[in-house]
Amino acid sequence: MKAGTILREFEARDGRKVVLRTPTWEDLDDMLEFINSLVEEEAMILMEVKQTREQEVDWLARALSNMEKDRHVRVVAEVYGRMVGQCEVALGSGRKSHVGTLGISVKRGYRDVGIGQELMREAERYAAGLGLEKIKLEVFATNDRAIHVYENMGYRAVGRVPGEIKHKGEYVDALYMVKDVCPF
Repeated sequence: MKAGTILREFEARDGRKVVLRTPTWEDLDDMLEFINSLVEEEAMILMEVKQTREQEVDWLARALSNMEKDRHVRVVAEVYGRMVGQCEVALGSGRKSHVGTLGISVKRGYRDVGIGQELMREAERYAAGLGLEKIKLEVFATNDRAIHVYENMGYRAVGRVPGEIKHKGEYVDALYMVKDVCPF
């Protein structure tokens, strides 16, 4: 994947125009604000500590390098010139090279309008083109909205680890889901 490639545009269910593209260095400030807004919200993500600019620079350098070497698929959603969501598929290696791990997050105010599903579709399409046969993900078992979306996207629950996640002082089960992927 080449940084800054526009993949496609669509209209969200609320009428906003969304651009799906690969990230660039110019996204650094948006990405830092994005992740820190999710941490502040106490969204159902694994990160719980706000990131510094230096940490985000390191993360983005690794992310862009892995993306350009086809080790990661990374798609961002942009609305009004600002990043509002991202989806990645990290490719496995060795005997797991046919399996990718999906991660997705969408900023508050942009959820429930189809942006997440379109991010996933685009990331899955590219991942299938790299030869992946399966994509797995982990979700908080209490995140009914996300589980519903994943099921609609063809993922099925395959396992659960009780109390694996600690969120807002409570232990939450981690639900593991998988989807067979075929080239589009």
